[in-house]
Amino acid sequence: MKNLTNQIALITGANVGIGQVTAMTLAQRGARVFLAGRSQARTQAVVDAIIAATGRADAAHWLPLDLADLHSVRACAQTFLGMNLPLHLLINNAGLAGAKGVTAQGFEMAFGVNHLGHFELTQRLLDRIKASGPARIVTVASRAHRMAVNGIDWAALRKPTQSWTGVNEYAVSKLANILFSAELSRQLVGTEVSTYALHPGVVDTEVWRELPSFLRPLLRLRGLLTPEQGAQTSLYCATEAPAQESGLYYANRKVQTPTALAQDPALAKRLWEFSLSVTANEKAAL
Repeated sequence: MKNLTNQIALITGANVGIGQVTAMTLAQRGARVFLAGRSQARTQAVVDAIIAATGRADAAHWLPLDLADLHSVRACAQTFLGMNLPLHLLINNAGLAGAKGVTAQGFEMAFGVNHLGHFELTQRLLDRIKASGPARIVTVASRAHRMAVNGIDWAALRKPTQSWTGVNEYAVSKLANILFSAELSRQLVGTEVSTYALHPGVVDTEVWRELPSFLRPLLRLRGLLTPEQGAQTSLYCATEAPAQESGLYYANRKVQTPTALAQDPALAKRLWEFSLSVTANEKAAL
């Protein structure tokens, strides 16, 4: 990867798994990384490890962020913006699968965390990202989007998780990730910002911690990747993928073809407008 000295990256969910590997690797390449997540205690160990590995006291920092609460998302963005720093890399990495219920503002949990929280964070940081160009926005999606064969049930997005395993809702949230990245690319035509969505592989990380216990061994039988292996496509998109491939979907460090639904610009536009509308309404309510 290229040298990233003087580059600044913000990574969600960087205290474990793919996000942790991504943060460490970017920092070792010279970037200054901001690790956004809920737990300072859990993140501080990673921050300390990055500082020790790089020998730079300013190499890593924790930012408080709970993607299940739009108020926290806005506070995180405001904290970063208040530092008056550029932002060259935003990596929407955090995710969960199998969690049930609703977010603080009443959105289905997987959709609220995996898509809507990242949508709002990106919107809040977008002007700074554009001003920092060339810049990149990388969103970790999943091939699980292929399970969302019925598209998006808009009414279900404001209800608690309905399926027993939560996997159906996870698939919809990952479909939303790909649609969001593609529409964001269209919105950013003419800027120096490129966007990428990706499938990291089926990785042995805490993203699966909420799945029913009997399903987790079945995942391992399929052959889970290590976090180091799973981070490779995130790192490729963050540092090497051609800018002209903005808006595309990647796996194994290559452009891949997602489902027809994930390529539907009308569906992507509707999701964008829905997301703008509900976050604006929640902003007024907070």
